[in-house]
Amino acid sequence: MENGAAKPVIVAIDGPSGTGKSSTSKAVAAQLGLAYLDTGAQYRAITWWMVTNGIDIEDPTAIAAVAGKPEIISGTDPANPTINVDGTDVAGPIRTQEVTSKVSAVSAVPEVRARITELQRSLASSAEYGIVVEGRDIGTTVLPDADLKIFLTASPEARAARRSGELKGADVNATREALIKRDAADSSRKTSPLAKAGDAVEVDTTALTLQQVIECVVTLVEEKRAAK
Repeated sequence: MENGAAKPVIVAIDGPSGTGKSSTSKAVAAQLGLAYLDTGAQYRAITWWMVTNGIDIEDPTAIAAVAGKPEIISGTDPANPTINVDGTDVAGPIRTQEVTSKVSAVSAVPEVRARITELQRSLASSAEYGIVVEGRDIGTTVLPDADLKIFLTASPEARAARRSGELKGADVNATREALIKRDAADSSRKTSPLAKAGDAVEVDTTALTLQQVIECVVTLVEEKRAAK
């Protein structure tokens, strides 16, 4: 690599829903010229495929048996991240309530996690300038050697308010209960639970604007890059 050229930097951003992970990760990647990967979309995509193909979501053995079947392609341009399954654009369908309610169960199946983790690692290793990867187990399991690990948190109330804003007309209290339930499922699953890596920088976004969170993360990435 030419002298003076920035070395590729791999950034892992983890945290529960509603902490501003996606908005922050996309904006940071765009600002720093990095690729961007929404790992949650990949789990939603494989869940969508299971639902569409009539796989019994209550049966981990049935899920495991077909985990390798769908072809999942993630576009990593932060300005236009895409997700395709078997050639179909599923960016819209994977955000439905039906998929959202089943993604934790599908994601908990070890064969599904192994399949998706492999996809994530290959995308990260092939990112020429580096990549921002957001999810729930990136710093702990998927990319334990990431150059920078960030764990975003926020109070359940703040997260529910943000999520309700995203899900038009959603009831804040119902959203808060759903988030807490999802946290419990994601944090207690045996395979790659939602957890903060020991060497992650925790950023509490409760009282911060999105712009402040983005600036904070950009600064952390730039410091890390300068030290490489």
